[in-house]
Amino acid sequence: MSKPRPPHLVAIGDLLLDVVIRPAGPIERGTDVPGTLAFRRGGSAANVAAAFARAGGSAALITSLGRDRQGDRLAASLRADGVVLHAVRSGAPSGRLAAIIDERGERSFVTQRGAADDLRAADIKAAWLRGTDVLHVPAYSLLAEPIGSAALLAAELARDQGALVSVDLASAGPLLAFGVRRARARIAELAPGALFANRDEAALVVRQTGRRAWADLLELAPLVVAKDGAWGCRVLWHGDSTAPVQQIDVAAQRMGRVDSTGAGDAFAAGFLLALLRSDESTSVPAAISDATTLRRAALAGHRVAADALRRGRPEIAL
Repeated sequence: MSKPRPPHLVAIGDLLLDVVIRPAGPIERGTDVPGTLAFRRGGSAANVAAAFARAGGSAALITSLGRDRQGDRLAASLRADGVVLHAVRSGAPSGRLAAIIDERGERSFVTQRGAADDLRAADIKAAWLRGTDVLHVPAYSLLAEPIGSAALLAAELARDQGALVSVDLASAGPLLAFGVRRARARIAELAPGALFANRDEAALVVRQTGRRAWADLLELAPLVVAKDGAWGCRVLWHGDSTAPVQQIDVAAQRMGRVDSTGAGDAFAAGFLLALLRSDESTSVPAAISDATTLRRAALAGHRVAADALRRGRPEIAL
């Protein structure tokens, strides 16, 4: 009996060069502060694809890179992690991001997306989506053009063959800059089957703070996974008339003060892989309303995120 093929994820969006800056003390205006700088492979979409492949799935990334050495190095690094790369080349420089990590491990970002947002609908090939079980779309890929139109077309092609479409709200700043109402409309147009968000992103989109407000995200997707950092996650889904909203909380292992960049992406990869593997005994639509399956998926997400934090992200030699 032949071995079943592993679940296949396609992510659409960014593959970036991350400049990770760790000052040894508070940054002081007008003078030097000692610290460390490292060049690492980043990008939300690329992080999800790489973590999915490392966890035992099959993964591909649809992206746009510049015609530069930086793009070549990033592409080679991602392929080395087992990800199939469908990259178009843009006249803009490959995207880059500076991540400043403070003494508590909290991060601040300065981003130059460059070529990352230049992917066009005309660039998307139907063959790239063939055999897809889940298409993952970070919100970065919806909040700019022409990549937003490319993501909508990719979702249509993936859904036509029965794939799940997932969205991660990704970052509060771009959502606010794009406009929360416009962002909600764009996500609704994509019609995801699963939605990932952290506490800040959820509060911005539902215009309320606190865990109780997270249920409002079910207006955008039938399955919501609210990531709450070291406290774990809450998984919410539609119930029945007696309990319209079902939810479970799943704790995470605390990792200490580490650079958590990419941990949320790795969590989404682990969650989606476990959810798709449950399809051996039930369909994905049934799985997204089964508490046992969803708890296992959340635990898998936490394991993959913890592994990503311990492993660290590949350094890029420039």
